Amino acid sequence: MTDNLVYSVDELSSSDLIIDARYSGSRNGNSSDDPLPKLLNLSNQGGFRIRGTRDDPQLIALLSSMEDLDWPDELDLSTGVFTYYGDNKKPGRKLDETNRYGNNLLELIFERQHSGLRGDIPPIFVFTKAGIYRDVIFRGLAVPGRIGSTHNDDLVAVWHASKGQRFQNYRATFTILDLPEIPRAWLADIISGTRAGDSVHAPLEWLKWVKSGQYTPLIAKRSQPIRSKKDQLPSSKEDIKMLATLHKHFKSDPYAFEACAAHLVRVCLPDTVDLDLTRRYRDGGRDGIGKLRIGRSETSVLVDFAIEAKCYGTNNPVCVREVSRLISRLRHRQFGVIITTSWLHDQAYKEIVEDGHPVMILAGKDIIELLRETGLKDSTAVQNWLETNFPLNEP
Repeated sequence: MTDNLVYSVDELSSSDLIIDARYSGSRNGNSSDDPLPKLLNLSNQGGFRIRGTRDDPQLIALLSSMEDLDWPDELDLSTGVFTYYGDNKKPGRKLDETNRYGNNLLELIFERQHSGLRGDIPPIFVFTKAGIYRDVIFRGLAVPGRIGSTHNDDLVAVWHASKGQRFQNYRATFTILDLPEIPRAWLADIISGTRAGDSVHAPLEWLKWVKSGQYTPLIAKRSQPIRSKKDQLPSSKEDIKMLATLHKHFKSDPYAFEACAAHLVRVCLPDTVDLDLTRRYRDGGRDGIGKLRIGRSETSVLVDFAIEAKCYGTNNPVCVREVSRLISRLRHRQFGVIITTSWLHDQAYKEIVEDGHPVMILAGKDIIELLRETGLKDSTAVQNWLETNFPLNEP
């Protein structure tokens, strides 16, 4: 985080909020290091922080570590959409009985959104942990919902299982508005008791959303990175074990991995409407051929894609030869998917990115993330899933 603009602890009470700037706390080694109390006059605990009351908040700060694998908050820089999970993250409580009342706040925010009472929704400031003491990074001013969302999908109760117990939590969708800077004058007005919408310093883009409900998301165009081996493979011990379990299961019959790969592609591309595996040994450079639906069902278009699946150990990367084999068989208006339990050699990755080939890469780390999205949290769960859904024929 050394490239971020950094505000020291002495500057917190007078600083503006700048997108991706880091706000430093003190270095005492305890909760007093938290910068948010000095920055916005908030408490120093929890992912939900408010000024005002639970029933009438005047300002909300959402803080995420972005590292909870079970509840993966996500900021999509290419769309400006922020996905945030509520605070009912352990069994034993009802959905709206959390200690910090975070889920109650989500209910209140989205109820006002659905009722058209946007003027009663307080500014929501999103922060993520910087990984340096208790420093935080400002990610933007958020409003509930996104372009195209409805009351059916912007706040959703999702089920989760932990230690044999099932419970629910909220998954909320927000949009980060196109505001590179939040003026301290507006923050000072809110902190002093002025309602956000009554302040003469309120940002125009936020007022525009309050008045019309029109989203103007902060969108950052991203070039496709060339990921290193380290970036393509899982890092935690359990994730490494999960990937090893997957590879070991299909090691004696790598072709059997194709059916599992097809399932994982469907998880990644849920609007896939057709996906057929090709015959063994004579696949023509494609292990599967599918059709992805784009748009609404009655007016959608279908785009063809091809899959190349490689069940390799992590010491055996996918190289240029395998990549070129898939690329050479892609026809006009088709795209390809390479899915492997290993990783792509940097030269193969570079060829895809620099030549602009329409190929999506799902390496070992991506596979583990997809498995976790389906509810598989450890290697034992992965092994049971494989034995049930992809049993191997005994010789």
